[in-house]
Amino acid sequence: MISLFRDAEALVRSEAEAAYPYECCGLVMGVLDGQDGDLRKGSALVVVANAREGDARRRRFSIGPEDFLRAEREAARLGLDVIGVYHSHPDHPAVPSEYDLSHALPFYSYVIVSVEGGRAGDMTSWRLAPDRSSFAPEPLEVDPGPARPES
Repeated sequence: MISLFRDAEALVRSEAEAAYPYECCGLVMGVLDGQDGDLRKGSALVVVANAREGDARRRRFSIGPEDFLRAEREAARLGLDVIGVYHSHPDHPAVPSEYDLSHALPFYSYVIVSVEGGRAGDMTSWRLAPDRSSFAPEPLEVDPGPARPES
């Protein structure tokens, strides 16, 4: 299961609406909890520019290696881990595409928000199967607390 703090969830939706009709993307930072790290708590985001060019951004996203490195450094600075990737699906359901499957990496949660006509809608999360053949739905909750609990 992944739990996003409400401010992180709101930022994903806001970024998706701002990027429409293109896909937005970014990385989810947080902590792993529970047995085997099966509970993920997403408390902050690293918003990145979709590295795809031109009209390809309507149906595809790409996160460059420098953005992954920047996110890893920011997560380490905050005492967090990069636990997921988020992106939007303009005028499509919040389910992974074949492209998403072929470009997914193990371990991460994949949060997808559907944007219909410029308005963010359904938000789902997915985990890549160990054999990389498919995604399985992952329960997603929104924590009513702040974006990041006070230390």
